Amino acid sequence: MTPFPPAMAAPPIKLLALGDSLTAGYGLPEPQGFTAQLQRALVAKGYAVTVINAGVSGDTTAGGLARLDWALADRPDAAIVELGANDMLRGLDPAAAKANLDAILTRLKDQKIPTLLAGMLATPSLGPTYTQPFNALYPDLAARHGVPLYPFFLDGVATDRALIQNDGLHPTANGVAVIVERILPAVTRLLDSLPKSGS
Repeated sequence: MTPFPPAMAAPPIKLLALGDSLTAGYGLPEPQGFTAQLQRALVAKGYAVTVINAGVSGDTTAGGLARLDWALADRPDAAIVELGANDMLRGLDPAAAKANLDAILTRLKDQKIPTLLAGMLATPSLGPTYTQPFNALYPDLAARHGVPLYPFFLDGVATDRALIQNDGLHPTANGVAVIVERILPAVTRLLDSLPKSGS
């Protein structure tokens, strides 16, 4: 008989990844997608965490906002918001994307869910009248809501053809590994900011 009962293990942190095809893992087997690779990387660092894949391929910021209540049904402890690439690819108004993301961040704040905002950069071919307001919306929203910003989700991948699938848009499994490696410090800071069990 052991002198103490087994320690009640705290339930894993639920980390919601709300995004589009980049979160969903488009074109990749499930274990090679972003959420699966991120969860493995976090577990390897000692975090008890479940990364919830709330990525929907083709989703815009409006789509993410429309299904936010559904995503929050999992009662996440923290969230990563990665949306806007499809708004940009379709040339949708940056002001509308900003308003949608503003509403998402407001709702997450109201639910007291610490959030990391993952930014996107517009392709230069769209011209400065589009790229300037689009690129600015992520830092503006991060400052407005007081949330951490990871400036460019595809950092280290977007310009490396070897890390992009044949469609020219989505990362390969190796590309996802680069994304996870680069975003990991921001994600661990987010998790470290959570209240500890019992506190």
